[in-house]
Amino acid sequence: MLSNEEILEALKTVDDPELNWNIVDLGLVYRVESAEGVIEVDFSLTYPGCPAGDYIRDEIVFCLRRFFGLEAKVRTVWSPLWGPERMSESAKVSLGYPI
Repeated sequence: MLSNEEILEALKTVDDPELNWNIVDLGLVYRVESAEGVIEVDFSLTYPGCPAGDYIRDEIVFCLRRFFGLEAKVRTVWSPLWGPERMSESAKVSLGYPI
């Protein structure tokens, strides 16, 4: 079984096309879990109605198939709403947010 850390490391190859940062460092990935040959991912977007949602979802599925050869169940969640406090320190610095 894959660890959450392995899954998150793979997901660092998926970038938000608007912010040009990976979805893990942006804090968009809320939950990952591997069970019975399927990887489940809950992710959010920086705001409701973000046009990158379908693109990011497709990239998550493609990434997990490429790295692990497994099916992915990807779900967009809105609770809690995303905020910049979820970002890694390096993403905050790069995007001009205070630390």
